[in-house]
Amino acid sequence: MTPPATGKAPGGTTGSAVRPATRLAARPVTRLAARLASGAASGAVRVFLVLVGLFWLLPTVGLLLSSLRSPSDIAASGWWRVLASPAQLTTENYGRLLANDTITGSLLSTVLITVPATLLVLVLGSFAGYAFAWLEFPGRDWWFLGVVALLVVPVQVALVPVSKLFGAVGLFETTAGVVLFHTAFGLPFAVFLLRNFFAEIPRELLEAARLDGAGEVRLFTRVVLPLGGPAIASLGIFQFLWVWNDMLIALVFADSQSPPITVALQQQVRQFGNNVDVLAPGAFVSMVVPLVVFFAFQRQFASGVMAGAVK
Repeated sequence: MTPPATGKAPGGTTGSAVRPATRLAARPVTRLAARLASGAASGAVRVFLVLVGLFWLLPTVGLLLSSLRSPSDIAASGWWRVLASPAQLTTENYGRLLANDTITGSLLSTVLITVPATLLVLVLGSFAGYAFAWLEFPGRDWWFLGVVALLVVPVQVALVPVSKLFGAVGLFETTAGVVLFHTAFGLPFAVFLLRNFFAEIPRELLEAARLDGAGEVRLFTRVVLPLGGPAIASLGIFQFLWVWNDMLIALVFADSQSPPITVALQQQVRQFGNNVDVLAPGAFVSMVVPLVVFFAFQRQFASGVMAGAVK
């Protein structure tokens, strides 16, 4: 009879003993390689994102440096020359900006348009979003479908008919007319966003509040609004940025004697093509205000955008 195979490897060591030892030795090496690869990948991604962020900020930095240079230096060389000659930096342009009644008045007009248009959209959109999410009334789904359909209506379609309507009722070239136009075109998106957010609130929470005697008004103010704070803050940031940076509606409906900052800067370019010492600081100030608002509510914005992404 043939004796059974012992399975020994050369040198007297069995194959079953070699394989586990080899695996145990290979596992730390594999894990180390995976960690190194992961670290290199994450490091490369971070470097890439930093480069993209710096590239995105480059025009802003250029505008800032241009606003701190004299008109003669601006005409003589590019803004990057200031990196080699910091002595060119001066705040005289901002002094001229504050002395320019057109620019300062336009900033006030922009605030008077943006703040009411944002607040009206937030208030009306919150009421409508709660009604579509939790109140029962005839044709609710059809009304909401109509609101969603309004999202695809472009602003340009309404310019001529709304201009005629505002002219008939005395709202053309008034601040109130611009505010109403922005509010009307901002409400469909606001209702759509807030309705979907409010609908994610657990029904049991609302029912418990109703059992405690809370009416619809108290339920809305004490339960729904605090829970919907991130979505409302996100919507407010979007609406503020849209209205503040708008130029088309302001050109058509705003008062030509007190235009918003976007129109005022455009008029400065048209009337004084080389008036860079006013245009550069004015453009930078008009850009800084939305950035300040965004970073002030950055945490709420991130919470509102990510709401519902993780169950």
